[in-house]
Amino acid sequence: MITKIGIAAGEIWHWLEKHDQICSLEGMIKGLDKPRDMLLMSIGWLAREGHVVVEGEGPDYKVTLRK
Repeated sequence: MITKIGIAAGEIWHWLEKHDQICSLEGMIKGLDKPRDMLLMSIGWLAREGHVVVEGEGPDYKVTLRK
């Protein structure tokens, strides 16, 4: 499972780089075609490592790469 979370984290990273803006969680779910739970775990991983900023209240968080 940890490998899948890491792979999804990499996909999120590339998605955010490509779109160069604040992305909604729902937009990433549609664009990356991943389950919501998987994306939430991966975003948590990236946030814990300081790579992304997560803003807002659920259910539709906004995520952007830390500059």
